[in-house]
Amino acid sequence: MKTQHILGLKELRENMQKYVSRVEKGESFIVVKKSKPVFKISSVDEDEGLWETVVDFTKLRKGGIPADELLVRLK
Repeated sequence: MKTQHILGLKELRENMQKYVSRVEKGESFIVVKKSKPVFKISSVDEDEGLWETVVDFTKLRKGGIPADELLVRLK
């Protein structure tokens, strides 16, 4: 089981690159603000880092569909 470290939000802000490097090596952190957990930082598993194509809008129209047009159609 991987060890999760507790990390203050201020410490993370001030030393971001240090913690990015540690996360890339497999460590994970629970970030707290005023002693309350607010979020977790962990590396992306190999399978989780892959994007799945749900819809290829270039098949509907050459060049795709503008985002604002898509949002109107979704409403």
